[in-house]
Amino acid sequence: MSVSAATFPTQKTSATRSPRPVAIWLLVCCAMIFAMVVIGGITRLTESGLSITEWKPVTGALPPLSDQAWQEEFQRYQQIPEFRERHSDMTLAEYKNIFWWEFVHRLWGRLIGTFYLLPFLFFVAKGYVRGGLAWRLGGIFVLGGLQGALGCPHLASGLVDRVDVSPYRLTAHLGLAVLIYCATFWTALDLLRPPDARRVVDTRAVWLACLVFVTMLAGGLVAGHDAGLIYNTFPLMDGRYFPAGYFDVAPWWANPFANPIAVQFDHRLLGEATVILALVYWWRARRDAIGASVSFVAAMAVVQVALGISTLLLVVPIPLAAVHQAGAVTLLTLAILAAHAGRRPARA
Repeated sequence: MSVSAATFPTQKTSATRSPRPVAIWLLVCCAMIFAMVVIGGITRLTESGLSITEWKPVTGALPPLSDQAWQEEFQRYQQIPEFRERHSDMTLAEYKNIFWWEFVHRLWGRLIGTFYLLPFLFFVAKGYVRGGLAWRLGGIFVLGGLQGALGCPHLASGLVDRVDVSPYRLTAHLGLAVLIYCATFWTALDLLRPPDARRVVDTRAVWLACLVFVTMLAGGLVAGHDAGLIYNTFPLMDGRYFPAGYFDVAPWWANPFANPIAVQFDHRLLGEATVILALVYWWRARRDAIGASVSFVAAMAVVQVALGISTLLLVVPIPLAAVHQAGAVTLLTLAILAAHAGRRPARA
């Protein structure tokens, strides 16, 4: 995932421009994607994702601007199963509350796409981005387009036969967003600190980042199945560490994906494994003198587990759940930073 050091000359020439403006732009994109993940989480927690039943890439950038437009939007929402089976007593004022979360979610996605594409084209035209870097940044943009395309069937999965969005499509949507974030952040780091052939990436931090990513996907399934609303105790589930209903769904292999009990247990287990691995990484890395980034990773892992336990015990209050999701992205960011900045000399 590294770009050759030759791509980033140390001195500026007539044919070479500083990579710093490109790195700053990518870091701002990362901040926007970070916010998008949190906004998407709140949209799911508030059950706002199906409040806008149509996808209009251009005209949908504007909200309803009249009372009649609001009534028409509300009437469309009243036709889907979620309204009939869960919110049949919802008022227009209550509908507006969930509408705005989904509207902001979609609007922020449009802003990210625009803020990525236009500077990218500018940097290519001005010679800031060339060769392999241009292909890499173009690939990230393609992933962003796929993310937008994934949002359409993601929405459609809850408009006909279901009362909510498919947890699998919800998790895929989250996973792709996080992958885009990782690729963008790593590229920015490569620009700020070009790879050195005498060093290698610390694979311990890479494995930790992978575990954090898998734990986030498990969290997406928890949100999709509303699994956080059951067994709100810790560390036991109904008086047992391993819950009795883990294999209630047939076939047995579907339980980690389709059984809310199994989904919650797996997320717990992955969270516990993450904090243990982070602490072991910190303990063993102290003698490598690779900087303070490892300490930040370990501290954030402990904070994140505490946030997760608190969210569970308090039966998923939306503000705390949103902080928990932001904490996951923060932990992932620190792990990536440790992997990139904490490079160890390569063995001969």
